[in-house]
Amino acid sequence: MPLALVALAITAFAIGTTEFAAMGLLPQVADSLHVSIPHAGWLISMYAIGVVIGAPLLTVGAARLPRKAVLVGLAALVAGGNLLCAIAPSFGFLAAARLIAGLPHGAFFGAGAVAAAELVAPHLRARAVSVMFSGLTVANILGVPAATLLGQRLGWRAAMLVVVVIGLLGTLAIARLVPSLPTHPGGGLRSELAAFRSGQLWYALATVVFGCAGLFACYSYITPVLTEVAGFADSSVTVILALFGVGMTLGNAIGGYAADRALRPSLCAAFLVMSGALALFAVTAHARWSAAVTVVLIGMAGFAAVPTVQTLVIQKARSAPTLASATVQGAFNLANAQGAAYGGLALSAGLGWTSPTLVGAGLAFLGFLIAAGAWAADRGVPVSVADQPVAAEPAVASAGVS
Repeated sequence: MPLALVALAITAFAIGTTEFAAMGLLPQVADSLHVSIPHAGWLISMYAIGVVIGAPLLTVGAARLPRKAVLVGLAALVAGGNLLCAIAPSFGFLAAARLIAGLPHGAFFGAGAVAAAELVAPHLRARAVSVMFSGLTVANILGVPAATLLGQRLGWRAAMLVVVVIGLLGTLAIARLVPSLPTHPGGGLRSELAAFRSGQLWYALATVVFGCAGLFACYSYITPVLTEVAGFADSSVTVILALFGVGMTLGNAIGGYAADRALRPSLCAAFLVMSGALALFAVTAHARWSAAVTVVLIGMAGFAAVPTVQTLVIQKARSAPTLASATVQGAFNLANAQGAAYGGLALSAGLGWTSPTLVGAGLAFLGFLIAAGAWAADRGVPVSVADQPVAAEPAVASAGVS
């Protein structure tokens, strides 16, 4: 695999750390800026709003620019947004800075996924996408726990500054290692929007919005399940969440490998296994060891779908995949909001701490049904990633393979 993929993964690591570490640092932020913890929770929402806004706007605005320069600029914006967070003098300033930090998230993963697919031979594209996303999954194993611990010891601003350093390293690595990438023929707003005429693209986005909501319905309330049902101490939750990150990393790698061999079956299998694992968690959550094992399985199934659906979107968007690829990140955020809402409704109805996992199982199964229906409707069209005509050869020739 090209070293350029590592450069993309470094920035993905910075993005994953800043996105999820904020959840663990809310008490410190609230105390420092003299607001309540629920009020500080708006910082998470502001980041998500930034993702949804930035994905289409930055992607469209940069459609005609050199794509390597776009990646460098987006990585620099990640570092800059977190620097603003670190120096924020007030809560309002910090909320605005979090929105700015979220702006490049979707656009970077969208452009980065397309670039990763073009840096390798056609039959390795899904694996290349998974290498880039490994930065996001490893962040949940190393970056988030480390940033949380650092924030607790030295203050949340110190954790933000570390993300700034990682973001700068990613920026320099992309500038040094990523080769010049060819512009897609007819690139521009009209060409990018034309990709959304594909019904299969909308099927893929619907699969994410509904199917991945199953993962977030469980993950949003996993801490009380671990403490109230499984009996873990509060101090042990971080370790279990790190195991979830291990599952994410394994699933990301497995999903990329499987998708290169059989894209549609891999996507369907990921959501079917996710549904089964979430349903199983309602039973296994009552014992510590089985709860820990199931958490890893849920993480694996949940992230096995990520490189698969990202590659499918790149394929179906044909000659203008960048905006469509970035839109997937907005779809993941919609899945996050939807899953948390449905899981919360189950808890409010008094159905018990494990009820969000059962809601998640139903949503994941709905994602499987959508993916299977899209596959059936697309049977007459070649679905191999290798059949997708993107201009990979010039980039491969100039990138080199490590």
